[in-house]
Amino acid sequence: MSLIPYARQHITEEDIAAVVNVLKSDWLTQGPVIEQFEKEVAAYCGAKYAVAVSNATAALHIACLAAGLGKGDTLWTSPNTFVASANCGLYCQAKVDFVDIDRQTYNLSPAAFQAKMAEAVKKNKVPKVLIPVHFSGQSCDMKPLWEEAKKHDLTIIEDASHAIGGSYRQHKVGSCRYSDMTVFSFHPVKIITSGEGGMVTTNREDLYKKLLLLRSHGITRAPEVMTQEPDGPWYYEQLILGWNYRMTELQAALGLSQLAKIDSFIERRRYLVKRYETLLKDVPVMLPFQNPEAASAHHLYVIRLDRTKITKSKAAIFEELKKRGVAANLHYIPVHTQPYYRRLGFDWGDFPEAEEYYLEAVSLPMYYGLTDQEQEYVANVMKEVVR
Repeated sequence: MSLIPYARQHITEEDIAAVVNVLKSDWLTQGPVIEQFEKEVAAYCGAKYAVAVSNATAALHIACLAAGLGKGDTLWTSPNTFVASANCGLYCQAKVDFVDIDRQTYNLSPAAFQAKMAEAVKKNKVPKVLIPVHFSGQSCDMKPLWEEAKKHDLTIIEDASHAIGGSYRQHKVGSCRYSDMTVFSFHPVKIITSGEGGMVTTNREDLYKKLLLLRSHGITRAPEVMTQEPDGPWYYEQLILGWNYRMTELQAALGLSQLAKIDSFIERRRYLVKRYETLLKDVPVMLPFQNPEAASAHHLYVIRLDRTKITKSKAAIFEELKKRGVAANLHYIPVHTQPYYRRLGFDWGDFPEAEEYYLEAVSLPMYYGLTDQEQEYVANVMKEVVR
């Protein structure tokens, strides 16, 4: 059997045809397919607006800028995430801090957030932006975060890079019911892909207009917001300092085609989760917890090793899995333990739940094209290597 990856894109003939159609059209960069993709993502999520960008890191960056994050401000996020969730604050010259994770969901803990906020209020050091991360596709418990945030005029940006297609309290992730903005990723290993690409959804028109400017050099061609009458049909104005974070028509065409299949993609992932629950029931590992108020998109399938029953090191387990054709992965090394963040003053011991999780976590293969036979093989190999 060839190597079974932890994740893989699923590309159909329809996807290929959609991209070819754009190649044959008059538009390759900013055109009508991007606008259609934005409208359909917004409609799918139940949000008023969506802004497509080159990748989710760009989406996080301009979301922070639209929120007014800058020098002297602070951003809080989860330590159990990819570094981009924190780096976006540093891009804005703000300070970054973390809130430890919940032991069951591995998402940012509402209890830890409320306790940290109480201390921040006493010290007059309340953050300006909170980025909860919907780890593995399961929404954070957003309602208590939102209720606390609104007491302190704190902007919430959901990092839903893992979670398009998921829901929370009967609302689709991305509806911004309990946030100001939501960010999605369309990287190849995510639920749907545009090759690279990202999206920001929001219900606030003021944020939407800022996001549009920020993704394209701060330039507008809309006469109603210009500082003078246009000199002619060629005229444009740069109103603010922006970036070139634009998505291409090619990416949008692929993303739009993939979006049409999202429900079947997620249905297959949920089927695989149920099978893993049966296949791994006798293995000394902790299986993922599902919050009854949320429906996960299941981007990742993360188990935790029971270190009271498993004597092998995690590194040894990873090596044995690879030798037998299973490419497991690890999500994530806690951000605050990275050398760059340690130079900023963070260290091991700062966020113990995230650190304990890191010592035990293993991401097993989870993707639409994973066959039943391959999944059974993964489970059987896992049983054998933890003995």
